[in-house]
Amino acid sequence: MANIKKGDQVIVIAGRDKGKTGRVLEVLKDSDRLVVEGIQRVTKHVKAGQTSRGTRTGGIETVEAPIHVSNVMLVDPESKKGTRVGVRLEQVERDGKTKTVRVRVAKRSGKDI
Repeated sequence: MANIKKGDQVIVIAGRDKGKTGRVLEVLKDSDRLVVEGIQRVTKHVKAGQTSRGTRTGGIETVEAPIHVSNVMLVDPESKKGTRVGVRLEQVERDGKTKTVRVRVAKRSGKDI
């Protein structure tokens, strides 16, 4: 089970955006990186082209670049500060069958994420 998933609220703990928070837009598992909304914004030069309607595209755009997963921490839902992630096993009963489910837990407050 991954510590950080798409849609989680994270805080940057290292780099030029240290202290900023944002929501995870994409998780790149193969390179251990995340794309976070409003974090690690870079300018990208896009080649000029045309759409089917004839409007011009391209120019200089600002986009979010991936940031390494070690440079962010999950935000604790209670204290709104960075926290480590733990796992708690929980028994869930559905249709008469008992199933063990892993639940992510904030180490700082003990609340479910």
